[in-house]
Amino acid sequence: MELIWEGLKGAFKFLFHGDPEIREITLLSLRIAAWAIGISSAIGLPLGIALGVSTFRGRDFLLTLANTGMGLPPTVVGLWVAIVLWRTGPLGGLKLIYTPTAIIIAEVILTVPIIIALVAAAASDKKAKLHDFFLSLGLNPLQYMWLLLREIRSSVLTAIIAGFGRAISEVGAAMMVGGNIAGETRTLTTAIVLEVSKGEFDRALAISFVLLAISFSITAFITHLQYQQNLK
Repeated sequence: MELIWEGLKGAFKFLFHGDPEIREITLLSLRIAAWAIGISSAIGLPLGIALGVSTFRGRDFLLTLANTGMGLPPTVVGLWVAIVLWRTGPLGGLKLIYTPTAIIIAEVILTVPIIIALVAAAASDKKAKLHDFFLSLGLNPLQYMWLLLREIRSSVLTAIIAGFGRAISEVGAAMMVGGNIAGETRTLTTAIVLEVSKGEFDRALAISFVLLAISFSITAFITHLQYQQNLK
C-alpha cells in the first residue's frame, strides 16, 4: 500500500506541479499514438468497408488474416520491423531504427488489423440490412460506401477506441524498434518498464497513473461521441 500511495503522490505532483521528463514522455507517447491511429484509420476504414461489402475470391482469406492480426504478438511485430529497418536490413538506409517513426510503423501494423476486422464485421452486418435500399437510391460505389460508413459510425468509433488502446499501451515492439532512448523514443509504457527494472516502483506507479488517466480520458471522449452518434 505504501508503494501505491507514493505512486499516487508522484502522479499528483506531476499533474499539479509538473515533471519535465514525464511531460516530455507523455507528449511523445500521445504524438506516436495519434500518428499510429490516424494512419491505421486511413488504411483500415476503406479496407474494412471494402471487405465487408464486397464478394470476391480470396475475401475469406483476407478476413482471416485481419482477424488473426488482431492478436499479433507485439514482440513478433517488433522483431520483423527491426529486421527490416536494421542498418543491414532492406530499409536500413532510411535510418529509421530507434526513432519514433519506427515505433509508429510497428504500432500501425498492430492496429490496422483491429480496425479492418471490426469495421468489416459491422459493414457486412449493415449491408445485409440496407443493401437493397441503397441500390434503390441509384448510388454509385463511392456514395454507397459513404452512406454505409455513416450507418456504422458507432462501430467505427469502437474500432478506433480499440486501436488507440492497442497503440497507447504497446511496449514490446516499442522497446525493440525504439530502444527506449531518453528524450527520443522513451514512451510511457517503456518508461514504466525501465523504472521497475531500476527498482523505482513509486515513479513507475506515478507514470502508470498518468497513462491510465490519458487512456480513460480519451476513451471517455470517444465513447461520448459514440453515444451522441447513437442518439441521432
